[in-house]
Amino acid sequence: MKWSVQQLVAFKEKGLHVEESVDVSQVKEIDREIRDITPVQVKGDAIFSSHSVMFNLEISGKMVLPCARTLNDVEYPFTINASETFKLDQWATFEEDEEVHELEDNTVDLLPYVKERILLEKPMQVFSDKEEGPAPQSGKGWELKTKEEEKEKIDPRLKELEKFFDKK
Repeated sequence: MKWSVQQLVAFKEKGLHVEESVDVSQVKEIDREIRDITPVQVKGDAIFSSHSVMFNLEISGKMVLPCARTLNDVEYPFTINASETFKLDQWATFEEDEEVHELEDNTVDLLPYVKERILLEKPMQVFSDKEEGPAPQSGKGWELKTKEEEKEKIDPRLKELEKFFDKK
């Protein structure tokens, strides 16, 4: 998914269709919440104008994120529609509100923009259907109990008061 300006100019007449499977596992290093990510499918077309090229892309794949409640792994499928515009002529001017990317080393590389879109579209929270997870159930000086367990157990400090209500 990397082309030089000369290659893109050659595609200008016949058009350019992109359909690739891309490894974006580096996003796990950028965002530690992403536990795993499958190779991402990138499909789209390039639309050429006199001074720029615009890629209309559909990015789809699956990532594994932690559940906000239980920390269980949750598989999150995603599909992102994106448009990225690159300036082919260094002297071309564009409107201020248009987001146009400059070329680096006279090439267009879509991979960093695909990774950026994935990171931007990652949800803040996901929830698992499982009720229990790897979250600890006890620790030093504490223990997780249900309401029923709490009602059944009597505080040992109050055990002596039980005798007070015994009628003999």
